[in-house]
Amino acid sequence: MRNRSLLVVSIAVAGALSLSACGSRGEKKAEDGAAGSTTVTIGVDAPLTGDLSALGLGIKNSVDLAVKQANAKNEVPGVKFEIKALDDTAKPAPGQQNATNLVADKTVIGVVGPLNSSVAQSMQQIFNDANLVQISPANTGVALSQGEAWASGKKARPFKSYFRTSTTDAVQGPFAAQYLVNEAAKKKVFLIDDQKTYGAGLAGTFKGEFTKLGGTIVGEEHVNPDDRDFNAIVTKVKSSGAEAIYYGGEYPAAGPLSLQLKEGGVNIPLMGGDGIQSADFIKLNPKSQGDLATSVGLPVEQLPSAAKFIADYKAAAYKDAYETYGGYSYDSAWAIIQGVKAVVAANNGKLPADARAKVVAAVQAVSFEGVTGKVSFDEYGDTTNKQLTVYAVKDGTWAVAKSGTFAG
Repeated sequence: MRNRSLLVVSIAVAGALSLSACGSRGEKKAEDGAAGSTTVTIGVDAPLTGDLSALGLGIKNSVDLAVKQANAKNEVPGVKFEIKALDDTAKPAPGQQNATNLVADKTVIGVVGPLNSSVAQSMQQIFNDANLVQISPANTGVALSQGEAWASGKKARPFKSYFRTSTTDAVQGPFAAQYLVNEAAKKKVFLIDDQKTYGAGLAGTFKGEFTKLGGTIVGEEHVNPDDRDFNAIVTKVKSSGAEAIYYGGEYPAAGPLSLQLKEGGVNIPLMGGDGIQSADFIKLNPKSQGDLATSVGLPVEQLPSAAKFIADYKAAAYKDAYETYGGYSYDSAWAIIQGVKAVVAANNGKLPADARAKVVAAVQAVSFEGVTGKVSFDEYGDTTNKQLTVYAVKDGTWAVAKSGTFAG
């Protein structure tokens, strides 16, 4: 997501052996009964409660599926994986506490998450100082991987331990602008954001591309993520002559905002990023027909590479849907699993004393065909997959309006 989530790998050997001893003596007996196995826990940090829990639970379940399948296939000989899920409630402070807790546990070897870019900002330094790999399936804030000066062309990777399987707002915002101008023929937009790292960043990159293409921003407003009364904004949008609204933020506020606009007689589409592309947006807004959202990657349901993931997820009977980031979460977990596999293979079948640092390096080099397509990372730790999709609400569901690669 965006700012739009923490995956962990902890190594617990019987007798509370330290990480340096893993694979050498006293190994824990694996669940399948095979002796001589080291148990590795992949933990997840995501909003498991609260407004964004639909996305967070999809992340957790998808990681759980990856772990179970790695064990069933004996993907890393001598290593068994477990999952530990932590709740950050989509807020930086709990996320930072989770990061500190995970680093303090010397058995932890990797992290997947978080959902939100603002939460990631509170975690990155902690993980990097500990050489603990972090892969987010949802963060889209550009500065997380390319530094605060990225917009001026001065890109610099702040943290070597940070990776993501989702593309960035530097791609997503402009892709939305291109769609509105070139496909939807909308030249006047009212711009709104929720002032969070994800929402403000997404709105900023949209605005830059939209105006470059000849579009006009007819008004701008900022809201708080917890706002639910948008009457004042409805009045301003109504008098602005806007042909569309672009909202930088997430579905808990975007749904009510769009509904109040429609009920106030502003019958124009609201468009946002992957933070609103959730079934819950439609639940919150029964008048969302025609609203638009971009999302990272191609629609999982249309990818041949994702057919098995979808079938296996359904067969596992998880209570919650895999949602927007399910495929990316599975791929994030699998990238860590592949990193562990490479490190173990290079060390005679055992995890070395400096496993954390070696897994960071190994993840940088991973390359495999995943649920969402080719999984690999560039020099900034960003995904090399730059494909995106525009969705439109049609008859109560998100339907694909356009898929492609950002032309920028």
